[in-house]
Amino acid sequence: MINLNLLKPKVKLLAEELIKESKKAGVQIILVQGFRSREEQDALYAKGRTEKGKIVTNAKGGQSFHNYGVAFDVCPIVNGKVTWKYAELFKKVGSIGESIGLEWGGNWKKFKDLPHFQYTAGYTLAQFKNNKIDTEKFS
Repeated sequence: MINLNLLKPKVKLLAEELIKESKKAGVQIILVQGFRSREEQDALYAKGRTEKGKIVTNAKGGQSFHNYGVAFDVCPIVNGKVTWKYAELFKKVGSIGESIGLEWGGNWKKFKDLPHFQYTAGYTLAQFKNNKIDTEKFS
């Protein structure tokens, strides 16, 4: 479980609500990623490029909403184990996330990211980078 306190307060509340509503719908989930430092983001970006493994992100450090505490990733738990192989569970959770005001990465056109959720209050990545956001919208 990630440290929810590293997410912006509004995003933390939405993550907790997603867990609760998913459970009500019969899907247990766990948050597996939340806030990431730029260094952690760069290490993920290196996977499948300069490091062994499969490409898991197209974002370098500073280019991900994870770096600003407004994004998190989830994974379903089936029979007591974390599992990545049930797309229908991710879709069910994705629908729940959208119903409570989150953006779901499973609906992205270019790089579908089934575990990913974010709440940006309509701000762009450039606005986060340049600290041009109203922090009250995340309280």
